[in-house]
Amino acid sequence: MVLYDRIIVPIDGSAGSERVAVHAAALAAVHGAELHGVYVVNAGSFAGLPMESSWEGLDDMLRADAESALDKVERAAESQGVPAETHVLEGTPSREIVEFAERGECDLIVMGTHGRGGIDRLLLGSVAEKVVRASKVPVLTVRIEGGDDDADEYAVEVPDDAAPESPTESPGEVDAAADSTATADGGE
Repeated sequence: MVLYDRIIVPIDGSAGSERVAVHAAALAAVHGAELHGVYVVNAGSFAGLPMESSWEGLDDMLRADAESALDKVERAAESQGVPAETHVLEGTPSREIVEFAERGECDLIVMGTHGRGGIDRLLLGSVAEKVVRASKVPVLTVRIEGGDDDADEYAVEVPDDAAPESPTESPGEVDAAADSTATADGGE
């Protein structure tokens, strides 16, 4: 059985992100792992604003959003009795998440996904998909849309070229394990 010592949960503060934080905290509790909440300030997305409107109070607003999102991770960790640290990073979200996970010797990334497909995925892209494709650290994605549909409640994205390594559990055992720990909400 794979044991996790350090789990990173990137969070963006979106409507479903609490679900991801709770899921990550529950996994950390089961494995006796420490939890690292990460919020990436993507200041580059505001670069097109006129200078006088873009920076006046913008940094304070972005930091307040980060602290609010990271509070969800801290509350989830506290409810599970899991040690947690929070980190505010700046840059491109997918790149910063992957670099933090690899640099910090994390064993698992738990992040939310909207489960977009088709033209939406093509036009909007997905931070979760970029992380899955770029990370050497395993990534568990938690679907945050379709919460009423039990079949879609827990989704794991796997790159098309990934082949399973010798599985030690039957699919039923994996589903049962996910059901016993997955109780969270999440964001991309």
